[in-house]
Amino acid sequence: MRVKLAGFNIDADILRRLESGRRRHLTPETLSAAYARISRSPLAVDRLRRQACRDVEKARRSNQKIIFAMGHHSVAEHAVFNFDIMGVSRLALEEIERFRLASYTEKSQRYVTLAGDLVLPAEIRSAALKKTFRAVVQQQNRLYFKGFALLNRRLQQQHAKTAQSAVGQRLVEGWAKEDARYILSLATSGQVGMTVNARTLEHMLRRWRLSPRQEVRQLGEKLLALVLPVAPSIILFPEPSAFDRDAFSPLNEFFAAFPAAANRRAGTGPRIVSFTENGDDRILAAHVCSHRGLEFPRALAMVKKIAPARKRLLFKEFFKKVEFFSAMPREFEMADITFQATVSASSFAQLKRHRMATLLAGDYLPELGNTLPASLREIGLAGEFAEIIAATNDAYSLLREAAGSAADYILTNSHRRRVLMKMNLREIYHFVRLRDDEHAQWDIRELAHGLAEKVRRIMPLSAMMLCGKSRFHEAYGNIYSSPPPGALPE
Repeated sequence: MRVKLAGFNIDADILRRLESGRRRHLTPETLSAAYARISRSPLAVDRLRRQACRDVEKARRSNQKIIFAMGHHSVAEHAVFNFDIMGVSRLALEEIERFRLASYTEKSQRYVTLAGDLVLPAEIRSAALKKTFRAVVQQQNRLYFKGFALLNRRLQQQHAKTAQSAVGQRLVEGWAKEDARYILSLATSGQVGMTVNARTLEHMLRRWRLSPRQEVRQLGEKLLALVLPVAPSIILFPEPSAFDRDAFSPLNEFFAAFPAAANRRAGTGPRIVSFTENGDDRILAAHVCSHRGLEFPRALAMVKKIAPARKRLLFKEFFKKVEFFSAMPREFEMADITFQATVSASSFAQLKRHRMATLLAGDYLPELGNTLPASLREIGLAGEFAEIIAATNDAYSLLREAAGSAADYILTNSHRRRVLMKMNLREIYHFVRLRDDEHAQWDIRELAHGLAEKVRRIMPLSAMMLCGKSRFHEAYGNIYSSPPPGALPE
């Protein structure tokens, strides 16, 4: 066996310091070209890489032939880029971070005190509307700073012991920022570090060209301009196809007559709309199918004949050695749950990180109401909060008429949207472990806790250990009357 480190990310500022004569080699295209030849060449892959580096132009021609003419687009996944994306709105970040096969680290409104920076959407052209936009955002920001100061003072007193250390003090400050940010607008400026392979980047560029937001379309143009000089042979289809552009047009025309009214009184908690029947049985059958080599229908029929008490014992034995960080096996992907919920923008900011799930989000709608943190009510800011929300909604109506979807920028982190989400049980375990934890943000925690309760009723055996990390020891003890493996003695 031979294993070589073929490459790794290097900061672009370091690459620029290299001699200009050697910079022609500084492209990830050579990796794509070399790896593309593995399947048809008898040469070792390290020799293929050296050949590609010696003749970059030949490597580029090879990439274009393999990707465009032969349709082997997966070779573009070997080329990876890192982008610093700065000065973009919170609203645009939602579009940027919706792609599954990319990595993002975002400036957090929970940990960083905001300075009031905002992105004024270019679609708002009227001087009067710009003035209105800025005035409302300034109102929102003033309440943010006021709320943060009051909450921080209150929490520092309530958690004086925790706040004695610098680390504890920052933790308590984070709790204050967490709730104060609900009044911040979606125009608030942010930044994100993004790592993405060329194939996914090309997909992003096509999607962003169709965005209703000029800010997002401009971002796509900037990224394309940065990448093309470095790797022209692997970004070949940045323009949306006719299917990308028009596939939903007939459906939208047909459904235009359907009602679109939002029910403000609808509950915000998760409502399960569909799920895999007999999920417990299907998970057991999936294992029998792969372990014993049986056809799935026969395995499922056999499992259904097992007595319920025996099935429970089988799952208890399965979970006996589980720990709070354990990932469920792929058999748990055989059971799906689809739910709908009405969530705030603050909650959605964390929900969107679970990109392996299927997440379909509607528009933010003032008709769906707002999420007011209990802490703001407790310090007497509910009235001011409501007044600013009323002013925000009035401005939204004016902007919507004049600038269409650009009006969304003035809405706040407290405004809500409806989401439809499908997860398999393996993903739900990950989601609930992380989000129904005592350290999780309260808004997303309420959603995760409500979902876990409902899933345990639907699949009581396979979901018997479905809980947040902080409740893991308690849940394990309720089932086994003993501490879990790896638990520290009290």
